[in-house]
Amino acid sequence: MTNALVPLDQMQTMAAACAKSGLFGTKTQEQALTIMLLAQAEGRHPMSAAKDYNIINGKPAKTADAMLRDFLAAGGSVVWHKYEDTGCEATFSHPHGGSVKVDWDQKRMQQAKISNDTMYSKYPRAMYRARCISEAVRTVYPGATGGLHVPEEVRHFEQKEKDMGPAVIEPTTAEKIEAALAKHKVDKALVLAHA
Repeated sequence: MTNALVPLDQMQTMAAACAKSGLFGTKTQEQALTIMLLAQAEGRHPMSAAKDYNIINGKPAKTADAMLRDFLAAGGSVVWHKYEDTGCEATFSHPHGGSVKVDWDQKRMQQAKISNDTMYSKYPRAMYRARCISEAVRTVYPGATGGLHVPEEVRHFEQKEKDMGPAVIEPTTAEKIEAALAKHKVDKALVLAHA
């Protein structure tokens, strides 16, 4: 396969087909095009985005398999110590990032308040493996993550946001001053002239 750049018009055609198919988690042509551009920026054919990235509730995520592939291709190594339905543990090493031993099991999942119990009960080993890969690669060689989280993490973030309710954004000091001046009907220009 060649890594030649695919022209934008061809990518737009591919993105339209992906969005129309409903596959790969993309709901719109823009979502599909965005992950295709991301794949191309990483030196891959845009259609590789279909297997390497997911869109979860409008947010991009990179699969654990893609992170691990990029980590290994960049000179990383992994030694799995435990790979079972009760948990996974591995040591990840990279010449530029050192080594880290990471483990995930039900106790850590509960401690992290991960509420995706259904997937963890159906595919526990795969879920623990994905968490190990994401945490370790982000720690030892974050370049392999593409700055993204794995789909399992993005789904967890979405659930936490729902549980916490809408975000409350505190006004800045300047906004508080503006509000106070407006409340007391003070002319801002007059205040600034005397400052």
